[in-house]
Amino acid sequence: MQSFILIFQIFVAIGSGYFIAPRLNLRLKQFVFKTLPYFSYLLLISVAFEFTQALTHLEHPERILPTAVLIAFSTSVSSFFVCLIAYKYLDKDSIQGKISLHLFMNALKNISYAFLALGLGSAIGFIVHGLDVAVRFNSWYLLLIFICFIGIELAFTPFDRSWLSWKILVVPVAAIIGSLLAALICYVVLQGYTLNEVIALSQGYGWYSMSGILFTKLHSTELGGIALLTDLFREIFAILLMYCLGWRFPRSAISSAGATSMDVTLAMVKQSCGTHYVPHAMMSGIILSLLAPLLISFFLMI
Repeated sequence: MQSFILIFQIFVAIGSGYFIAPRLNLRLKQFVFKTLPYFSYLLLISVAFEFTQALTHLEHPERILPTAVLIAFSTSVSSFFVCLIAYKYLDKDSIQGKISLHLFMNALKNISYAFLALGLGSAIGFIVHGLDVAVRFNSWYLLLIFICFIGIELAFTPFDRSWLSWKILVVPVAAIIGSLLAALICYVVLQGYTLNEVIALSQGYGWYSMSGILFTKLHSTELGGIALLTDLFREIFAILLMYCLGWRFPRSAISSAGATSMDVTLAMVKQSCGTHYVPHAMMSGIILSLLAPLLISFFLMI
């Protein structure tokens, strides 16, 4: 039910932006187009802040951090390469970015800005924790504003058949297959976890607010903490892949982003991959957001 509410809010936000766009005056349109590039850094600050808040409230984080990092890294990288290989065979004419010094330097610049944003958000989080100040912060509303702005930009973007192409489905399918393959590898490496637990942990697709709660309710607080950190790290790894390789392999980068491609990393998709790939990000994110709670529940109950 939570996933349906999330998707409904996203559609309302992007639809509102799309339908109000023609009624905006020139000054407001210019404001939206000038503000959009900076939203990704605001979202990175908020992600880092929420991460440090979650980290400081976990008991014995040193036990679960290695597990979370391993699963997050392996699922992100595996999804990326499964998608890359799939498009090599299924869609040999798929659009890929071109290698150039300008794009490479621009990617390095974006990565440096991303790390600065992550560092700033983490610093704020630790300062707030050190001062013992209760701060209730929800980045969801910031996301909805950004998605509304995306809707405004899409109103001035010509649509084509790519929105309905079956090839878009390769992106979420690659994320699912890649995550399952990564889970099998992690199960061999990790000790003290059953196979269904490791597979379930791989099925959050970056949706940490959902997976942490669901694992806590269905299994245990410890596994809930691992799920929370796994999907937070997966989001961060996806952001780094987006900035490093999104301009060259956009669909693979979107696949690594999992469910976050329709919200948090949508800003990076637009910035690194281009507006052309927004449909891929939206459709992949919606599909994985619907499947994530179902797959987690299924694997925990078998």
